[in-house]
Amino acid sequence: MSLFNTIPNDLDEVDIIIAGGGTAGCVLAARLSDASPNTSILVVEGGRNNRGDPSIVHPALFLSGIAPTSTTTLFYKGAAEPSLAGREMVVPSGGVLGGGSSINLLTYSRAQKSDLDAWGVPGWTADELVPYMKKFETYHGPGKAATHGDSGPVHVTGGTFTASHSKADFIQAADRLGWPLSRDLQAVDGSACSPGAVQANLRYIGEDGTRQDAAHRYLHPRLDDGGAHQQLRVLTEHQVVRVLFDGEKRAVGIECQRDSRFLDGDAVDGPAASASPRIIMARRLVVVSCGALGSPLVLERSGVGDPAVLKRAGVPLVADVLGVGLNYMDHHVLACPYRSSLEPDETLDALYAGRIDMGALVARRDPLLGWNAADVTSKLRPSEDDVDAMGEEFRDVWDRDFKERPDRPLAIITSLNCFPGDPSSLPVAQFMSASSFTTYPYSRGHIHITGPRATDPPDFRTGFFTDPHGVDVKSSMWAYKKQREILRRMAVYRGEWAPGHPPFASDSPAACVEREGPIAGEVKNIAYTREDDAVLEKWLRENVQTTWHSMGTCKMAPREERGVVDPTLSVYGVQRLKVVDLSIPPSNIAANTGSAAFMVGEKAADLIIAELGL
Repeated sequence: MSLFNTIPNDLDEVDIIIAGGGTAGCVLAARLSDASPNTSILVVEGGRNNRGDPSIVHPALFLSGIAPTSTTTLFYKGAAEPSLAGREMVVPSGGVLGGGSSINLLTYSRAQKSDLDAWGVPGWTADELVPYMKKFETYHGPGKAATHGDSGPVHVTGGTFTASHSKADFIQAADRLGWPLSRDLQAVDGSACSPGAVQANLRYIGEDGTRQDAAHRYLHPRLDDGGAHQQLRVLTEHQVVRVLFDGEKRAVGIECQRDSRFLDGDAVDGPAASASPRIIMARRLVVVSCGALGSPLVLERSGVGDPAVLKRAGVPLVADVLGVGLNYMDHHVLACPYRSSLEPDETLDALYAGRIDMGALVARRDPLLGWNAADVTSKLRPSEDDVDAMGEEFRDVWDRDFKERPDRPLAIITSLNCFPGDPSSLPVAQFMSASSFTTYPYSRGHIHITGPRATDPPDFRTGFFTDPHGVDVKSSMWAYKKQREILRRMAVYRGEWAPGHPPFASDSPAACVEREGPIAGEVKNIAYTREDDAVLEKWLRENVQTTWHSMGTCKMAPREERGVVDPTLSVYGVQRLKVVDLSIPPSNIAANTGSAAFMVGEKAADLIIAELGL
């Protein structure tokens, strides 16, 4: 059996261990096995098998991953942060085979050319990475064949359902604000997005309406191919505690144990689960692929990191690598709800509120199941007047980092045909929402271990809104105002759902309203007073959320710049150990990060195949 959730007694040693079965880990394992079917490869994933799980397979059920009771999601709880009004931010991460690709919101989005070039890493420029973006995709959208793939395992489509009326409505509203429709926002060819543009949303959804996650598209087909990849094996429900090293600091194996989430019952295919650790040796290579929140913790528990952090946690030092766990990045997101005149079949509210029989939808293979409620996305930049209004410090940053890079947006705003949360306790209604996140936050956080055990809570701070000049909160204020102006120009707009917006004074022009119909005639931008801006900033600090786009905590950079891995993804200070996931990007990207995770997996596979001579 190639996929199992208890460790066979004879599983003592393999050639390559991949610690983590997330997006990049699944891609890497499949490609290495293709290159050398006789090389024994073991993927160790803390979560359960995702195969056939309706909440994963059907895109319309994506919100199930956000629920606090989700068994497919890991929730990393941060410390109380003054910049967030004392809140303890909780950041979700993939906790199931396939990782983030199994639970994300399915929006297909690529980094800008200048994003990747800004990494400044040999072999990792935009021109060098486009072939890997093409390699994983079969692209069904508009654009040039030179920049999009036509034979990869992951289908990128518009999904099986679109709310065409509201889609066109959002597009015309953005156009009225000077943000026209773009043929291809994801070209990665240096095309300008100044002042910005919108595009019909493309999604990781197959033509049959199923989610295109890394496990279903890469791993499962190889595990079920009749033995051609019989040396590829996957162990689920087990967490990697640490990497083991020999006296020459070579990675020679791992210590793993049953994930604590699965200790309460019997294993599916074996005896009762045991928390006792097991050691599995690796003859050639260990790869850590536990994500931006998991990989630095594995490295530190293994003795790789800042000596001061390891000493406090009681972990012996193996290699002094100061950057481990630093440089935590995310995008700062808000999803704001609006009342609308949409029909019940134009949103997912009825499904989420339990007014539609999910079983009946599945039985008839309803096209609605292949929809993520997001039909339009946009990458937007402020006008020069907007920049001036945000103050001298923002102007300095804009002139330095954005003005001469016209492909860099300040925010990504996406339409959502649903209430952005649980609507079951709300009045029966059809909501329209806008999700907006800022693209290049300057704030940085960290994540570190506090003890040697995998169950020890991490020291985690997102760092949101801590940049010294307040640029991040000003960017979020701008994004809030602009998404509101787009919605106000839509024919379906019937006012704001006030509990999901700042509590502006009732006599302010910015006050939330409820309307019987759309705004007639010319729509003028809301003029926010200084008092309104103060209310908005306070509300942002109390409500801003994670976008699930965690990156950067094992960054690829020179060691003296607090890098953790080199351009071949090898960890500094040790041998035969690599990190392959979204912890490696040194700086942020203006995109939903799923495509970057697939790309990193594909690129890493070629690097390792060449290095090991597979």
